[in-house]
Amino acid sequence: MPQLGETVADGTVTKWFKKEGDTVKRGETLFEVSTDKVDTEIPAPADGVLTRILVAEGETVDVGTLLAVIGDEDLPEASTPNAPATSTPATTSTTVSPATPKGTTSSESGGHVSPVVRRLLAEHQLDANDIPGTGPQGRLTRDDVLAFVESGATAPAATPKGAVSPVVRRLLREHDIDVSSVRGTGADGRVTRRDVEAMIGQDAGGDATSGDEVIPFTKIRRLTAEHMTRSKSTSAHTLMVKEVDYENVEVVRRSHGAAFKEQEGFSLTYLPFNALATLAALRDFPNLNGSVGVDEMIVHHDLNLGIAVDLDGSGLVVPVVHHADSYDLRSIARKIRELASGARTKKLTVDDMAHGTFTITNPGPFGTLMTGAIINQPQVAILATDGVVRKPVVVTDVAGNEAIAIHSVGNLALTFDHRVIDGAYAARFLARMAEILQTRDWASEL
Repeated sequence: MPQLGETVADGTVTKWFKKEGDTVKRGETLFEVSTDKVDTEIPAPADGVLTRILVAEGETVDVGTLLAVIGDEDLPEASTPNAPATSTPATTSTTVSPATPKGTTSSESGGHVSPVVRRLLAEHQLDANDIPGTGPQGRLTRDDVLAFVESGATAPAATPKGAVSPVVRRLLREHDIDVSSVRGTGADGRVTRRDVEAMIGQDAGGDATSGDEVIPFTKIRRLTAEHMTRSKSTSAHTLMVKEVDYENVEVVRRSHGAAFKEQEGFSLTYLPFNALATLAALRDFPNLNGSVGVDEMIVHHDLNLGIAVDLDGSGLVVPVVHHADSYDLRSIARKIRELASGARTKKLTVDDMAHGTFTITNPGPFGTLMTGAIINQPQVAILATDGVVRKPVVVTDVAGNEAIAIHSVGNLALTFDHRVIDGAYAARFLARMAEILQTRDWASEL
């Protein structure tokens, strides 16, 4: 399991793009990993044949765990599963596998066991040969050991419907379901994840029919739910909205938009203007560029701007533009697009998501009027940039005469934590943002 960030201790293999026996090329996407920070695709480290997959889809293992072996097509079956991968010059693995520590064993059916499994075996003084493995080639997994410990068993327990995968085992355990009560539709009556999810959906819905589709939360959906719920229960969320005249921005977009798109390959939207106005206003109101500690507020001097990205309805992630105040209009537009594209194609690392100090969410392209976003903990505020529309406004000339004109107008919606930020401070911040958007010489930055 690769190290995807200094704070990441483990990861879940969510998908293998190759199967055992397939030829792989260096740099070709091999598998997908999900952590508590990011989902990312991992490339093959070398050319060769994927001879062994040691961690199944759905399994969570520690960083450093051996996941697979890549070798020559005619590579014989390994006779010593726990030997370091470097002992065979023709093979390559994602990591080197440590030897099995004293006090634990690796059964013939279980094959290689991960450091997590070895630690659990040692902690509970268990012998790997006593526990049935459900991983590839009968390999013993962490969920196998945990299920064995939780059952209080002292010998391998008979499974009436055959071995179940770690994902199925977890679902059964989380919803307190006896595997014998589930009708298995897999091979030889084996209980599959879909079988368990169907039962969960029926129990939850009461009147669920065969026409209903049960869609379990993905890992990112579960983490998003947990994070949003925790934020609402932690912070004193308060919403403040400011209407802004974007005509100064719109003039620049109309006059420079075509050339910008031809040069950059994408459209000049309102988001980079809002981003730079936010950063400038945060310099004047630094308490909003902060986070909450234990009975304290931490004001950050670096401006690391998070941009919420929608993953086509499957969840939200917040990649970060680090030292964002060093960018001009054109370069921050490029950076935001680069991060959004990387998030949607699972090319970002954990470091790309780390150390944000203030967040913008941008539902405006969908024509929203006003958005009360949830604060990205432990930050103290989040700004929603809503839709910009053409509408009548009152304008005043240099002589003070008023007239009606058609301008581009939109709302800035700031959600702030009232434990540390007061309404007057937030209002002045929004007023400063509006002033910047309405008066700055944006054309000079293009």
